[in-house]
Amino acid sequence: MTGLVRTSADLDPRRRRILYRCWHRGIREMDLVLGQFAEDHIATLSDEQLDELEIIMAEEDQDLVQMVTGALAVPEKFQTPLFEKITSYRPDFDLVTSETLKA
Repeated sequence: MTGLVRTSADLDPRRRRILYRCWHRGIREMDLVLGQFAEDHIATLSDEQLDELEIIMAEEDQDLVQMVTGALAVPEKFQTPLFEKITSYRPDFDLVTSETLKA
């Protein structure tokens, strides 16, 4: 769970761009959450779900990670099945941080 495993060769340009952006967020915690989610679901998301994912991706990473960890209440606009599915990809951030420090 440390980087892109899936090939994007079979994806249309929009899905390729979203997949790349999900794995390159700016903070590692959101790379892991959004990247893993996109890797597993990007090929099957509807156009409406892709629209919603792009809106979610436009949020600040610090706000997103706090929403995912429960440190910040999830705004009503993100109380959707897609956001709930994304939050299920929450890794053990304590483990991620300790692995990062060892490297």
